[in-house]
Amino acid sequence: MTTRIVIADDQRSVREGFRCILDQQPDMKVVGEAADGREALELARTERPHVLLADIQMPTMDGLELTRELAQKVPSVRVVVVTTFDLDEYVHTALRSGAYGFLLKRSGAALLVEAVRAAVNGDSLISPQITTRLLRSVTAPRRADPAGTERLTPRELEIAKLVADGMTNADIGAELFISSGTVKTHLTHIQGKLDVRNRVGIAAWVWDAGLQGK
Repeated sequence: MTTRIVIADDQRSVREGFRCILDQQPDMKVVGEAADGREALELARTERPHVLLADIQMPTMDGLELTRELAQKVPSVRVVVVTTFDLDEYVHTALRSGAYGFLLKRSGAALLVEAVRAAVNGDSLISPQITTRLLRSVTAPRRADPAGTERLTPRELEIAKLVADGMTNADIGAELFISSGTVKTHLTHIQGKLDVRNRVGIAAWVWDAGLQGK
């Protein structure tokens, strides 16, 4: 399958750079570019890409609002936020709004490609530069939500914590001696019970509940 991608960024040089990187991949094709959020939303509706790369600061509709709109109106499109700004509130809002990844523009070509592939597979990727620092700061630890923890089985809670540690499905499977397919099934159940869209939401819930390291 060829992954269809839309790039939303108000800087033409950035769009062209991303297009050059992605179109060189044999399994990817950029099907549209947008210079603002409204244009990106329309492209998502008409082109139905698998992944949309969204900058945060754009005219008419910023990338965070665009992420929320897509989650409600075109949920099949998976958003990866790619930005210069790693401000805490941006990361928090992006993840809460349903983004499948948060990438800094300086992360490089390989990580950009990896983030797109992760989104297509239902996984998520956050720039290594910000994973630990920002996940700790955007979700102030507090007492675990009893209702939330009681909804998860002990195994599901264990997997949720490993997701928050940044482990992939393969990593979790190796850690717990189960298959990646079994991990994926558990993640589907966890997402349903916690009412989150993806593994980023699971990780944020773990941090919010103050369960990391317990």
